[in-house]
Parts: sequence; structure tokens; C-alpha cells
Amino acid sequence: MQTKLTELLDIKHPIIQAPMFLVSNVAMVTEAMKAGIAGCIPALNYRTLDELRAALKALKANKVEGGSFGFNLIVNKSNVKYKGQLEVICEEGCDFIITSLGSPEETIKQAHAVGIKVFCDVTDLRFAKKVEQLGADAAIAVNNEAGGHRGNLSPEELTSLLNKELSIPVISAGGVGCKADIDKMLSYGAAGVSVGSPFIASIEGGVTDDYKQACVNYGAKDIIMTERISGTPCTVINTPYVQKIGTKATWIENLLNKNKSLKKWVKMIRFSIGMKATEKAAKKATYKTVWVAGPSIEHTTEILPVKAIVEKLVN
Repeated sequence: MQTKLTELLDIKHPIIQAPMFLVSNVAMVTEAMKAGIAGCIPALNYRTLDELRAALKALKANKVEGGSFGFNLIVNKSNVKYKGQLEVICEEGCDFIITSLGSPEETIKQAHAVGIKVFCDVTDLRFAKKVEQLGADAAIAVNNEAGGHRGNLSPEELTSLLNKELSIPVISAGGVGCKADIDKMLSYGAAGVSVGSPFIASIEGGVTDDYKQACVNYGAKDIIMTERISGTPCTVINTPYVQKIGTKATWIENLLNKNKSLKKWVKMIRFSIGMKATEKAAKKATYKTVWVAGPSIEHTTEILPVKAIVEKLVN
């Protein structure tokens, strides 16, 4: 399975282990590299820049031939740590950066100056064209089967459209849980795939066994959209707790969102409350189970090492 993505990152298989908030860690990405794929961690998984720097150093020490590693950056104003994170990543070095939720212009400029490739999350052609013009090395097409914050177009529609209109490689994100899914995405013109949810239930994953087991016990039919985490629709497992609190914004949030001067603050408060609830559910036992995942957990039947999950995806 040699593609433009395997050439770009010098990896064996055209797969990126997607960056997942709270889940991704050095152990997961190290095993991903050993298995011949790329691994990525959200920079926000580290509370301090010193912790981020330590992770970069560890991954450089663990790097093996046929694998690569990168970091995900939230590049809009909501991430007050962005500039510091970008500086540390460029100082230490990695193979690639994935940008999300904002303009990647500054990231592309600084990363390219030190030889780091930049891939940009996009959900439509308009933004994909913009990142191509800014010099992105690839576009990550986030479709409507992705976990977490997803796009609106189907994998076939979005990937085919971007592949036709862009000159840079397109990486399909969402809806991949087995080898047949990868073949399907490549047939739409994707240069590779970004896979997240199947890796939640990995032995190396940085979340509770309850969260991992939920990805085994639940399936695609149990994934629903909620506005109660970040204020923006996000996919979660439909646990009894999620059913109890509902999936829509409260009436007071809706009322305040209509006020232009208050809207930003309401979203920030909702995001903060939602992220804390998600972190508690991911890191320790709690009845408040808000577990983020995508429909590709349909193919998760047991908790396995990262190496075994990769083998299932490529064989």
C-alpha cells in the first residue's frame, strides 16, 4: 500500500494514528511507529511546555525506520498556549504537524522553516483551497463519520471532491475501522487515512479500562451527536448519563447565544465545563460517563495492543 502519504512520511502503511484528546500518548505513538504507521498527539494533552518538550524528546529517541510522529495544534485564539507549543515543536523537531480550528498560516511558515510538514484539517472545499494556497503539504478531509467534531459530507463525497480539486494529497479522516474501509477510502482518491476511535481500546491508550471497554461493548448505532461538551456538535457514546443530561444546549445557553457580546463567553464556559467532564470520565471511574468516539468502534471487539490493531487494519 504505497501512496503519496507513505512517501511523504516514509512509513510502511498509509495510516495516521489520529490525535485524540486525553487518549493519545508517547507509548501509543511509539508502538504505532514500530508497526509502520504515523502517530500523532494533541499538544493540549500536555499541561505545560516542559511536558510537551519531554514528549518530543522521548519520541525522537523512540523513532524507528518505517514510522513517523507528529503533533496536533489548535491554531485559533481559544488555545492560549498555541504560540508556545509551536515554538517548542519547531525547536525540538518532529515529522509533521496537524492543524485544527483556525488559520494554519503561521504554523506552515514556522514549521517549513525547520523542515516539518504540515497537514491541515478541513471539512469543505473552500477551506481546503485556502490551506493549499498557504502551502499545506496535505489536507485531512474530516468527514461525517469522524469521531469528535466531524464534518458534514460523506467520506466518498468529501474525499472525491478534494482529490479532484486539489493538487496536494488528501488524507481521509473518519469511518475507518478495518482493511475494507481503508481500501474504500483509497478508491475515492485518498492518499491515506487518519484513524482514531479504533485505537481508544488499545492497551497503551491513556484512558480508563471502562472507556476502552465501552468501545468494545457499544457500536456504530450507539454513537450520537451532543452539544453539551463544547457547544459545537460532537460525537459521543450514548451512555445512560448522556441520555439523562440530553444532547441539546440548555434554554438559557440558547438565549445567551443570541446576544452577540455574550456568545463568546457562553461558548468558553460550556467548553470548559464539557472538557472537565470528559477528562474525568476518561481518566477515572465516575457515573458521569461522557466518552467521545466515532462509529468505527463498530469493529472494536476487544482491547488490544496498538501493534495488533494496526495488523487488523492492514491485513
